[in-house]
Amino acid sequence: MTAPRPTSLLRPTEPLASKPAGYLGLATYSSLGRYWTYIGAAAQAGRELSVVRGESEAVCRRRIAGHTLAGAGLLLDEAKVLVALDDGLAPHPALLALLGGDGGPLRDTLNAAYLLRLNFVLAFTRQREMIVRPEFKFVPQAGEAAQLPSDVALPARRMSRDEIRFLLERACGL
Repeated sequence: MTAPRPTSLLRPTEPLASKPAGYLGLATYSSLGRYWTYIGAAAQAGRELSVVRGESEAVCRRRIAGHTLAGAGLLLDEAKVLVALDDGLAPHPALLALLGGDGGPLRDTLNAAYLLRLNFVLAFTRQREMIVRPEFKFVPQAGEAAQLPSDVALPARRMSRDEIRFLLERACGL
């Protein structure tokens, strides 16, 4: 059984002064109670909650980590992978097929041997806006060696606000 989390980690009370760069607005005219609902649900779902580096525990900004999504190869941003391959070719059959215009083998490899790690930084602002910064990354499944070269970045594609909200709510168990 995990140790109970301190109340200060689950119920911060100081909203951010403004929306930082790189954050996506989830909801306007939101409430601190709704923010606490997300944080509490993430804690109950067994996700790792942590304070963002440099912030105090009173500030309404938390990192939610520990959720993974299997079979998420279709969420790969193939255009960014192609740019990375132009800089330095990595000899792997799935990457060579991608260079030839066929992304299927790479998606199949990701579906079989990789997980999409879904981390979120969730925050609440003084303007009553719920904001989020997604941090998605493909990682090899636990206990397995990476099938693709480690120097090739595997970024997830850009997603809409509704897709991000769906994944956040799934990670929090809502």
